[in-house]
Amino acid sequence: MRNKLGQVALFVIIAIVLVFAILAFVFFRKGFSTDQIPEELQPVFDYYSQCLLKEARTGTDILGIQGGVINSGDYLPGSDYAPFSSHLNFLGSPVKYWYYVSGNGLIKEQVPTKSQMAKELGDYITEGLQDCDFRSFISKGYTMDIKEGDLKINIEDERVLVASIAELTVRKGDLVGRKSQHEIEVDSKLGKFYDLALDIYNKEKDEFFLEQYAVDTLYNYAPVDGVEIQCGPKIWSSRKVESDLKDALQNNLASLKLRGDYYKISDKKREYFVIDKETDESVNFMYLKDWPTKVEISGEGVDDEVMLAQSIGTQEGLGILGFCYIPYHFVYDLSFPVLIQIYNDNELFQFPVAVIVDKNLPRVADFSVNFEGEGDNFDLCKFKNQNLELKIYDYSFNKVNANVSFECFNQKCRLGESKDGKFMGSAPSCVNGYLVLSADGFSEKREIFSTNSQNFGEVFLEREYELEVEDDKNRVGQNTIITFTREDGKTSTAVLPENNKIKLSEGDYEVKAYVYGNSSFKIPASSKTQCFEVPKADLLGFFGSKKEECVDVNIPETKIDFALVGGGSSSSYILESDLEKGTIRINVPRFTQPRSIDELQNNFASLESSKLNLEFGK
Repeated sequence: MRNKLGQVALFVIIAIVLVFAILAFVFFRKGFSTDQIPEELQPVFDYYSQCLLKEARTGTDILGIQGGVINSGDYLPGSDYAPFSSHLNFLGSPVKYWYYVSGNGLIKEQVPTKSQMAKELGDYITEGLQDCDFRSFISKGYTMDIKEGDLKINIEDERVLVASIAELTVRKGDLVGRKSQHEIEVDSKLGKFYDLALDIYNKEKDEFFLEQYAVDTLYNYAPVDGVEIQCGPKIWSSRKVESDLKDALQNNLASLKLRGDYYKISDKKREYFVIDKETDESVNFMYLKDWPTKVEISGEGVDDEVMLAQSIGTQEGLGILGFCYIPYHFVYDLSFPVLIQIYNDNELFQFPVAVIVDKNLPRVADFSVNFEGEGDNFDLCKFKNQNLELKIYDYSFNKVNANVSFECFNQKCRLGESKDGKFMGSAPSCVNGYLVLSADGFSEKREIFSTNSQNFGEVFLEREYELEVEDDKNRVGQNTIITFTREDGKTSTAVLPENNKIKLSEGDYEVKAYVYGNSSFKIPASSKTQCFEVPKADLLGFFGSKKEECVDVNIPETKIDFALVGGGSSSSYILESDLEKGTIRINVPRFTQPRSIDELQNNFASLESSKLNLEFGK
């Protein structure tokens, strides 16, 4: 029993000693700790924390505005081939594209990670703390010593935590205060907004929903495919179609929403604009028509000014149709940026992506690229290892300063600009690539050039002149359509009286003119029986036996509002000296006003034998 009591007493003594040891440690730590701050010195430490908070909040805002990037890096310009630079300029802020096609045609993906965002924020705070101004404290007798350390940053859903491991020592008189860790917290949804942005981006990668809306807008607001019952031509202004399409994209894309409660739908039809993704945040999709945009329209009857579709059924030999119609098919290539914004009253996270429609269809580009476009997405333009010397003239041997580019496969590299008609630089090695030269007042020149075996060339550019086209016989209610087709296939079209300016270079041209005027006659409705042979349905059909089947074809009444009343053609070599005069006056023969389909077809027959007379100058 005595031994047991002795053991208990020993444990009690040990416990008492431990308690006193702990109390002593706390007392002495409190009395001598370097992190114990005298009250008089506390304002200096508070000011440092405020500096830390200010830089962290500003850096967090910049990350949101610039798509998760503070240091936006080098600016890479776009080109005529692809209008996108590496950044979208949004109200003066360079916002990196998360996806775009570079000026030389390479797919680029620039999606930051959270760790990259944290590192950039840390670098920004570290640099900003250098500007923390302690002069007001120094004037009051304080001295400060800061030993820089690391920053630890954690980006959470609704806050950003920043811990600065930097020893700050403050002295005033006999007072000394020291603190080695400073922690602040920024109220921010940066992490949550970023996660949602990444979800939206991945949805776009998987589904191309922005391209789908762009295609729908294209078919609803621009002429793509169609057939119209009409005996005159159908004419569109290329520039107006482009402008109207940009307006439609701007308005329609602004209507897009994610599923959520940050908006109200007044009309059931507006559900078309709701993207199938839930969110409890506000999301906006933005495109502005002034942003870099490429609209290329191709098809028969298309040039820079006019889109023209001719009627079928009026030509000689087609009277069997009994009516006229206009089929048309135009092909569009679109490239434009969309800025996706996630926001609330206090905060914004935004990032742009390039939206691409290829030949009326959503792009099918390969997204399997590494960040910053590395990996298999080989950038040929980085390897300009062949010396190149060019001398550039017009056809009078005058020196021309031009922009020089080089195309190889699907990439286009800008090489630079000639000076005093001479270009010296370097280009990638390529067999049967294309030199592409452009200059104000000249037609673009494309010339096959193998940089692997050629290092010198002389290039001649054709001067291009803007001319005003006149038809002296043009009357109210008439449109004169005049096409100039050069031997190389290049076509320019004037539609008088509205579009009377064209651009031409010297060359051999086929010139055609059509004059259409108001008309009022009708082709009555009719029906006829059309018979044709089809294979028999039994075994005999297998051996080629056929039978005749007949169907009734009903032809609707066709009103001729616009009919051919003049026209003709001519072949002419147009000299540069003629083009310099600035005006082409064309005498276009006129026909009788048609009052029946037969008379209309007679006018088309007369068209083939009528000759145009071209005069240059006033």
